[in-house]
Amino acid sequence: MDKPKNEEKAFVESMFNSIARRYDFLNHFLSFGTDYYWRKRAICIIAKHKNHREILDVATGTGDLAIAALKLNPVKVTGIDISEKMLEIGREKIIKKGLSEKIELLKGDSEHIDFKDNSFDVVMVAFGVRNFIDPLKGLSEINRVARYGGLLMVLEFSRPVSFPVRQLYNFYFLNILPFFGRLFSKNKTAYSYLPESVMKFPDNEVFMKMIIEAGFINGQQVKLSGGIASIYTAIKPSMQ
Repeated sequence: MDKPKNEEKAFVESMFNSIARRYDFLNHFLSFGTDYYWRKRAICIIAKHKNHREILDVATGTGDLAIAALKLNPVKVTGIDISEKMLEIGREKIIKKGLSEKIELLKGDSEHIDFKDNSFDVVMVAFGVRNFIDPLKGLSEINRVARYGGLLMVLEFSRPVSFPVRQLYNFYFLNILPFFGRLFSKNKTAYSYLPESVMKFPDNEVFMKMIIEAGFINGQQVKLSGGIASIYTAIKPSMQ
């Protein structure tokens, strides 16, 4: 029987709090550093959008994408996340880099975003949508706080379909990643949850349909590293 949504949310929050100190290391180690490249591609795609003065980074984690977004020269980047421990790590990085005037990290819920309608030129999410308890509700909230003509950018794991990438990917995600995740994070649950969340995630065409259902238009998908990850973009219509 599935957990009630509040219990699921509390579980996700507690899990990320527990691995916060090892999260960045494990991300880089378990992706062989590819996560840097993926975020760089995401920022390059956002750069093509006409306006990115005000940016919201949903499920910001420790703030890596928010920091990378400063290459766009925005007025401000705001990051939100349900894990206070992850935010603490992010704030430490921002202070060390002297970026506190440009980036603000706040505790926040993706399904109840505490900002007014039409507040941001760009709303971005990296490896966070699969942790939304209700992805459609989260995307609809993102649509609400995006400005008319604003950009949605989602960077997320996707499942490759071609041989042998799919077979290697499944073996790595289901066997290697959980083993090293548990070894380094000392959390038996967290790195079993990760591959499970990826396998359950409605990726590719199914996710694109969800983006459109949330109120966006002009959806596009760019597959990365043989389809291991994808960048999805879409626009909030100028008039609704």
